[in-house]
Amino acid sequence: MFFHLNLMNPKCLAVSISAIALMSGLAGCSGQNTPNNTADGNPSNGPKSTALAFNNRFSVTGAGASFPNPIYQRWFQEINKEYPNLQINYQSVGSGSGVQQFTQGTVDFGASDVAMTDEEIAKVDRGVLLLPMTAGSIVLAYNLPEVKGELKLPRKVYTGILLGKITNWNDPAIAAANPNLQLPDQSIAVVHRSDGSGTTGVFTKHLSAISPEWKQKVGAGKTVSWPVGVGAKGNEGITAQLKQKPGAIGYVEYGYAKQSNLTVASLENQSGNFVIPSTESAAKTLEAVELPKNLRSFIEDPQGNDSYPIVTYTWLLVYKSYPNAETAKGMEAMIQYGLTYGQKYAEELGYVPLPQNVRARVAAAADDIYPQHKIDLSTETTTSK
Repeated sequence: MFFHLNLMNPKCLAVSISAIALMSGLAGCSGQNTPNNTADGNPSNGPKSTALAFNNRFSVTGAGASFPNPIYQRWFQEINKEYPNLQINYQSVGSGSGVQQFTQGTVDFGASDVAMTDEEIAKVDRGVLLLPMTAGSIVLAYNLPEVKGELKLPRKVYTGILLGKITNWNDPAIAAANPNLQLPDQSIAVVHRSDGSGTTGVFTKHLSAISPEWKQKVGAGKTVSWPVGVGAKGNEGITAQLKQKPGAIGYVEYGYAKQSNLTVASLENQSGNFVIPSTESAAKTLEAVELPKNLRSFIEDPQGNDSYPIVTYTWLLVYKSYPNAETAKGMEAMIQYGLTYGQKYAEELGYVPLPQNVRARVAAAADDIYPQHKIDLSTETTTSK
């Protein structure tokens, strides 16, 4: 997926849009010095500082996870109102391709729902910063329009479905967990990712943690050999398949399910409680997880009575050094916006706002990308070092 926003005249903000105006220009301060105004003098919410001024047109490119794509789209759309001279082109190609392109140095940043391993990081000569920018749930969404009410899926049931052992919606194991639902005599159609996917990596880590059979037969990874089902590319592809095929079930990021009005199951957590996915239940999960010093965390089977069982941070993959100062400046501007004003869009789009202490740690880790600028989480404007 490719988005390109080109601002021709800042005074009238005439916008020409290729594909869709959701991934847009980043961080180019206008020549005016009016505080907290965009290039045409209109009020704006985003950060502004002369230390981040882009006096000439400039672009930053990124590629990776589809999981955070909706919120990244919103961030880049909004930040463009502040910095129209720098554009961001982000391709939603999946975490696997994002890590590959980042490692090869063909993009300025990557994005992944699974943090890079030590072995992957060692291949990047310029050094790597893994920056969690938001978090969200992975849900099991399904298409059973005639079923009214909450569908509960015990751990053994949803692993059984994905192993191909439970093949019909009125199977006794599903019916036993849902005595008040009228389940159809209908085949279950599993939909899974066909591309290298961080969402798949997180989901299969969870399945491996709760099912010895899954761990032995299938395992975990960005790509696995699925025992059953048909593949679709990206969270977008899974969402489309679920909407089109009655009887289908598949895993997607919660924000996609929310925006597309998909029906989602409540899943049994480690405490034996059935939890409906929401930003609140995902936040409960993150409360039970301590983010380590390197900002990498794999939440395979979280504790907590109210924790939703499948939650992950999603990371920007950023180089420690950029030979081009303009690129470094653009990256730091993007990170600051995501950590400050960008967080207010999280709940609206189905993501979890980062706790203040996590945002502070991410800002500290990223603050030397562009040494002339200091990331400031406390005010509407940034300050120079």
